Amino acid sequence: MRGTRPTPRPSRVRARGATIAAFVALAPLLPASAVAVGTLKVDTALPYVCTLPSGQQPATVRITAAFPERAAVGEEVRPTDVTTTVELPAGAVADLTAPRAATVRAETRLAVGVTQREQRAEAVWSGTSQPVAVPAEGPLVLTTTGDVPSLTTDVPGDLTLVAGAFAVDLAPSTADGAATAPASLSVACAPGPDAGERTRLVTLPVGADAPTAEPTSSPTSPADPSPSAPSSGPPAPSLPPDRTTPAKPESTNGTSGVPKGPRVDRRTDDGTASPSPADRPAAPPCLTESPTPVSLSAYVTGYSNVRKQKGASLLPVSCMLIEQGLSGEPPYPAPPDEIHFFVPSTANLSYQGRKQTPPFTSTFLSFDFQPVTATMVLEQAGPITIEALLRIFMSDFSNSTETLVRAPLVLRVLDVEVNGVALDVGPSCRTVQPLTSTDPDPARHPGKHLVLLGKGRIVNGTDAVGYLLSSGGPLTGEVTIPAFEGCGTKGESLDRLLTASISGPGNYVKQIQGQTCNVGVEEPTMDNCTEDLQPRKVPKPER
Repeated sequence: MRGTRPTPRPSRVRARGATIAAFVALAPLLPASAVAVGTLKVDTALPYVCTLPSGQQPATVRITAAFPERAAVGEEVRPTDVTTTVELPAGAVADLTAPRAATVRAETRLAVGVTQREQRAEAVWSGTSQPVAVPAEGPLVLTTTGDVPSLTTDVPGDLTLVAGAFAVDLAPSTADGAATAPASLSVACAPGPDAGERTRLVTLPVGADAPTAEPTSSPTSPADPSPSAPSSGPPAPSLPPDRTTPAKPESTNGTSGVPKGPRVDRRTDDGTASPSPADRPAAPPCLTESPTPVSLSAYVTGYSNVRKQKGASLLPVSCMLIEQGLSGEPPYPAPPDEIHFFVPSTANLSYQGRKQTPPFTSTFLSFDFQPVTATMVLEQAGPITIEALLRIFMSDFSNSTETLVRAPLVLRVLDVEVNGVALDVGPSCRTVQPLTSTDPDPARHPGKHLVLLGKGRIVNGTDAVGYLLSSGGPLTGEVTIPAFEGCGTKGESLDRLLTASISGPGNYVKQIQGQTCNVGVEEPTMDNCTEDLQPRKVPKPER
């Protein structure tokens, strides 16, 4: 039995508009051969201008996707075969070779404006790439794929998608696989001045008598990007939202009416209706015994790659009990054109009275032929800390939030089977130290721990986009699995076997935190809490 395939780094997206909504559809993208007859293929190359440490550079972004030719009102529109290829010029390569990068991995975020009549919403198409060798000379070409949101609309009329701002997060590595210094490079791009109407990707007719759609994107001939500074244009791409919430029916003259305004279609990947809050999926208990006014609770789940096994391990739904701190002094002064707010918090896992996850089981093909099944838990080796930094930019009063979660977790192995035969690892089989990430601030946070990063922002003062502690969302990081010790019984040590099979760097982790329950307040938000004050939202793992 082959292990779960490695998890790439997608994101989630929610867009709002008066009659348009984008909702998350996290099924894997269909291969090209699965695109049905009657689909419209988009393939366009656009000129962009990207801001790099060396200055502004021209770039070419090629976008491919497939859409249905037409859609009915209320019908799900699911883009498929979505890829984004960015060609960064030699100047960008120089920015990477300065820290002696040998390979680079990319995450991309393309802002896609969705318009219909006078209404507008925004979605984000996110993708990740496999590691690519940094060329000795010439441009750097990165192709990313990932999950993108589906669209619905409750009125007829043409639905138009337009490419907007584009962002690339680069994670370079040295020849021996170690992170460079700095460990990442973020590149913001905007359509070039000569992009013009070519940014329009597709116009899709919606309605019973809708005509066949026509592609409105440019042909695939090479773009001629301009190095001049981009003019003001679409907003910068954001990370995906934390969750989806169904719009409530509005009342008309005291009677219940049809839903108005934005609507988020809460459907699962198989098209069935997802559970209502009253029908919460099964999850382990998550009760706070002695809550304070700042107590929160939430469920988390996700995937972690096991690089040596070329697969991913599903991390189970786990309870997290959080004590949210008060706003304090940021660790570093803010630039003159920014205002910073800093909120530190602490948290603990909770499972049957212990600070650990529930047991979880993974199966891999060890050495590509031997099926090995292991049951494991993650145990805390110290308190989990959470630091949220809100940045408000005085130029336009936009904002961004970065949340760093630091968790000292030891991986403990409970049982192992090799080709169906039990292998006695004993009661003390575990990693010699906690899982380890490169900490962006080691002076303030020494020691061994996993580091997960969540990025988000608040739109119009209300809508959470990306990750916020209270509303949840995606948290990502990369971890080194240490060597194992204490494995085996009767004088037979299995430490070296497990270390050779599992331990090593470069294991990508993606956790999804659900909406928190505000346990300690006098009137908890019952949309987020069950009657016995447990989190109502149980997240699903995402690749």
